[in-house]
Amino acid sequence: MSYILHLETSTKQCSVALSKEGVCISKKKFLDENFSHSEKLHLFIQDVINLAGIVISDLDAIAISKGPGSYTGLRIGVAAAKGLCFALDLPLISINTLTLMVQPFLNQKGFDFFIPMLDARRMEVYTAVYNKNKKIQLQTTALVLTEDSFLSQVGKSNCLIIGNGANKFQALSPKIKAHFREEIEYPSAENMILLAWEKFHNKNFESLADFEPYYLKDFQTTPPRKN
Repeated sequence: MSYILHLETSTKQCSVALSKEGVCISKKKFLDENFSHSEKLHLFIQDVINLAGIVISDLDAIAISKGPGSYTGLRIGVAAAKGLCFALDLPLISINTLTLMVQPFLNQKGFDFFIPMLDARRMEVYTAVYNKNKKIQLQTTALVLTEDSFLSQVGKSNCLIIGNGANKFQALSPKIKAHFREEIEYPSAENMILLAWEKFHNKNFESLADFEPYYLKDFQTTPPRKN
């Protein structure tokens, strides 16, 4: 039996899932505006393992959502994943955060393209474009949104926009045929499972010594206001 632990910490939502042979057997997630990942993550790991009735030494691999996303969140998740891999001598699997976001929607009828958006700064988002055949139409990028965004990639086709950056695009009255969900979709560990299982089966693992989060942009701080 192959057990894979999946960690997702790229946004304000912290989530953990445990899979057996590519099927989710336990999961836990929590959305916190205060970014409590450093407090929650290891508790969630222990909880999903306990819920499944196994022990941590039963794990066969660790899968991590590698980014893009929050600098702090990604750093916490990757540090935890690498620590477990080193301690338990396990392989590390990484999954692009935008790719895992679109997984629950790719089979929805009526859409030709799926565009995940993670909030960056101001009118910028981390985004990519996937077609209904699960192929990447636009590689992961940091994009400053305008009303003309994605026209060259999708033309007049129907597009589903998801993620916590989607409201920025909706406010611009975009020229593409954009459809928005009422509920904000955050990346979730359970949506990594099939992607991670495929990589595990193909032995597509990361180098523990060299692996770093996919920040996409350099870390930026906001300078303090002058009195």
